[in-house]
Amino acid sequence: MNKDYDRKIILEDGSVFEGYGFGSREEKVAEIVFNTSMVGYQEILSDRSYTDQAVVMTYPLIGNYGICADDYESDSPMMSAMIVREICGQPSNFRSMGTLEETMVRNNIAGVYGVDTRMLTRHIRNAGSMKAVITDVASDDEAARALTNKELLTDQVNRASCKEPYTFSRSGYSSCKPVVVIDCGIKKNILNMLKRADRTIEVVPWNTPSDKILRYDPSGVFISNGPGDPESCKETIETIGNLKGSVPVFGICLGHQIISLAYGAKTYKLKFGHRGGNHPVKDLATGKIEITSQNHSYAVVPGSLSGTGLKVTHINLLDDTVEGVECAEDRVFSVQYHPESAPGPCDSAYLFDKFFGMLSD
Repeated sequence: MNKDYDRKIILEDGSVFEGYGFGSREEKVAEIVFNTSMVGYQEILSDRSYTDQAVVMTYPLIGNYGICADDYESDSPMMSAMIVREICGQPSNFRSMGTLEETMVRNNIAGVYGVDTRMLTRHIRNAGSMKAVITDVASDDEAARALTNKELLTDQVNRASCKEPYTFSRSGYSSCKPVVVIDCGIKKNILNMLKRADRTIEVVPWNTPSDKILRYDPSGVFISNGPGDPESCKETIETIGNLKGSVPVFGICLGHQIISLAYGAKTYKLKFGHRGGNHPVKDLATGKIEITSQNHSYAVVPGSLSGTGLKVTHINLLDDTVEGVECAEDRVFSVQYHPESAPGPCDSAYLFDKFFGMLSD
């Protein structure tokens, strides 16, 4: 042990990685995952899909352009921890309004730097995502590891979603029906992209029943990204099951999984998930390849789509996982990746235009 280290990460399998603390110094128990993005640490930090997760950043230097007020994906990030090779405490950026560490302290997010993130990432890739404890370096290893025996909470979507309905934007065209957004932990840039439809955007909590959604007389329904196991979103799955065929529906990430489950397909947990801004996805209709941003632990079982009415529209070229499904007859489609991704890539933004073209007057 380096005598200067003051924090450590103890994995569920007993592996220990030591480093230096930054951000919150509170002990954390979380699922440890890795993200391969080279930019966008603020968007990652504030994406509520990372609720209760400790994220290892594979890009070595984090924090160098600071924190910018316009780049948050949520007002109150819910990530448990961020683990980096090197943290920059003096950012250089004319847009910066503070440091990454200040934001992490304010939102009670733990941090560890000085870790060999390449070794840690390879370990997660080989052994799979697992629980981890971020604690003081002097803590007893076995006592800390015992904390991983406890089951993590499964109410992530309930905590990540809004608690009451709200209007994100109002249309200047009063005759147009609104778009209803089911918030499972939505990213702000998704709402910004939906605003381009020039319709009122009504946001409702994840467990809003279909009859309440239909009272808005929506031109379309959107289901957002979010954290956790999609099968835990039983209320949302039931809602989509009741809405399909009656109104156009578009889902992203968790929304994609919820749509698939609503049609009777199955989902499963990936070994270490997809997280990064460089995943190639093939559009089966056009043959075009999109470079996509992704953040998810679960995927749709391909064989389970048979007989559901959904057809596969996109596949991941790294592992052939299902990246998009559609039921043209019901005007329902979804993608596993993030076409709204900030800071990028922007290859898939056309999917919002596809949804806008389905909206009824």
